[in-house]
This record gives sequence, structure tokens and C-alpha cells, in this order.
Amino acid sequence: MNDYNLKVKLYVENEDDKFMGIGVLWLLQGVSRCGSLRAAAIDLGISYSKAFKMIENLEKALGHEVLSRKRGGATRTGASITPYGLAFMTLYDDFQKECKAMLKAPFDAFCENLKKIEEV
Repeated sequence: MNDYNLKVKLYVENEDDKFMGIGVLWLLQGVSRCGSLRAAAIDLGISYSKAFKMIENLEKALGHEVLSRKRGGATRTGASITPYGLAFMTLYDDFQKECKAMLKAPFDAFCENLKKIEEV
């Protein structure tokens, strides 16, 4: 029998569009780690403009800033996560982990039943 994995994509959306998913979480975590939106985008292999748009959509949907941007200086870079952004990151990360954990038992049962019908 093959070993199977379950891949689950969770998105939070409003009437306009999806604004939060694992990619946005990874981007926020990258900003927290790198101290820069540009560096986080590079680390994820996405363009700065895409990363900027992802944050812009998130902030618009939430009605709160999640990044504090630093302008000026030679590099003109720098960003940090706002206190609201940190709380939101933790809340979403816990939520998505809990959702995925809830799917483990049904997926294990699916795999066991699949194994049974493959033996027929």
C-alpha cells in the first residue's frame, strides 16, 4: 500500500476575497525573523510587490495594521510586527494547527478503509 499524506489548505475570507492563509502566516513569521518585508519575501521566493499586496489585503480585511514599517536610511528597509499582528499570528497559527489535528483521525480511518478495499 502507498503511504498517503493529507494536504489541507485553510483560508479565511471576507466578501471581497481570501485574506489569510498559511502563506500570509509564513510571510508574517518571516518579517518577524528577518525584520524586513523585502527579506521575508525573498526568503519565501515571492516578489516584494506580491508580499506587500498580501499584507495590504490582510490589514484592510482586519482593519488593523499588522506591520510597523520603518522608512528612511540608506537601505530604506525594515518592518516589525505590531502587537496586534503578533496576537493575530498566534491566534491564526493555533487555529490552523487545531483544524489540521482534527482531521488526523478521519484521515487515518480513510487510509485504513482504503487498505481494506485494496486487499479485495
